[in-house]
Amino acid sequence: MSALRNDCFALPPGVNWTPVEEALERLRSRLHPVVGVDRAVPLSQVNGRILANDVFAPRAHPPSNNSAVDGYALAGPVTRVPCVIPLVDGRSAAGEPYTGQVPEGHAIRILTGAVIPAGTDTVVLEEDCEVTDQQLHLNGTLKAGANARKAGEDIKAQDRILTAATRLTPTQISVLASVGIESVDVYQRLRVGVLSTGDEVKPVGAKVTDWQIYDANRPMLSALVTQLGYELVDLGHALDRAEDVKEALERGAEQCDLILTSGGVSAGDEDHVSKTLKAHGDISNWRIAIKPGRPLALAMFQGTPVVGLPGNPVAAWVCALRFGAPAMALLAGGEWFEPQGYVMPASFSKNKKPGRSEMLRARVRDGKVEAFGSEGSGRVTGLAWSEGMVELDESAQQIEPGTPVRFIPYSSFGL
Repeated sequence: MSALRNDCFALPPGVNWTPVEEALERLRSRLHPVVGVDRAVPLSQVNGRILANDVFAPRAHPPSNNSAVDGYALAGPVTRVPCVIPLVDGRSAAGEPYTGQVPEGHAIRILTGAVIPAGTDTVVLEEDCEVTDQQLHLNGTLKAGANARKAGEDIKAQDRILTAATRLTPTQISVLASVGIESVDVYQRLRVGVLSTGDEVKPVGAKVTDWQIYDANRPMLSALVTQLGYELVDLGHALDRAEDVKEALERGAEQCDLILTSGGVSAGDEDHVSKTLKAHGDISNWRIAIKPGRPLALAMFQGTPVVGLPGNPVAAWVCALRFGAPAMALLAGGEWFEPQGYVMPASFSKNKKPGRSEMLRARVRDGKVEAFGSEGSGRVTGLAWSEGMVELDESAQQIEPGTPVRFIPYSSFGL
């Protein structure tokens, strides 16, 4: 693990507006994991954690040839029918294998998951035969190996079963358990600080006047951090005073691997986040050609990366997902990801001007994409209404009902 360079977010000389894809590639190329490793963490504690190393299977799965059905094991193939095959005494059951050798030309009772006994390699389904007086009556042909699972057909011993940077899910934990792995090395949880700023912003529950608003960003971003599986550090709210902002950032630098701020990153008189980062850190105001979403500030403060999000909730949400989520994944030891989008017909109309990408709050109904009625970046109701976003590139576009558009569900960001 190594620290990020103080100038890792610096833009090349002369760069003004940055297209979204170019901005994403620059961000990806300048980040790397910044967290340590927790060793030998039990499987019961690794859901949502990120693997620090490749994992290899210590044994095969399945470990032995076994039956896929309830029936009778015999040596295949069976080509001459009808036929009668004598049964040997005993059976092979899951957890209680038959230890003897089945004589040539004989069959034995077998249950699903049971080890296929020596002398047999094929299983006839119980419903496809009849048994009378210890005799198996077959009327249909059977290929050799039918209804039998081969040892190692799923996983062979020493196969690489999971790779480093994988975020573990219940199904992947099942794979680990299936080959007897009790614990794995995982990255420590990324510690993400969330800070709100602004004199007009008040925490929920506080008394407010007509010129003040409740803080919607900090609860929203805090929930995003925890849902993505990271450790939340609540840095609270800072007033529009340089000393307050600096003190909050200093606390964040001590406690966090990454700081998310909202508001105060423009160039106005009271935008003290950007001023503090300029005075005491290394900041780049990325003028990204995206709507909503500007301004976006990327900085290093006392060795800790800071992502300064816009103050409007919709813009903060868009930037937190489009830029923050893949960046957090990479810092946390995972893989940078491009969210999976789906091309679907629109059910709305829009005349888009050229020059900037646009992210529309959207959802899918009856196989078509609906867009929220207002594009205002302060309309928080559209966030609750939406289930994802429509991403429109920088080109001019005339969208009518039926026009194919790219819909990105929130689940594609890990939510």
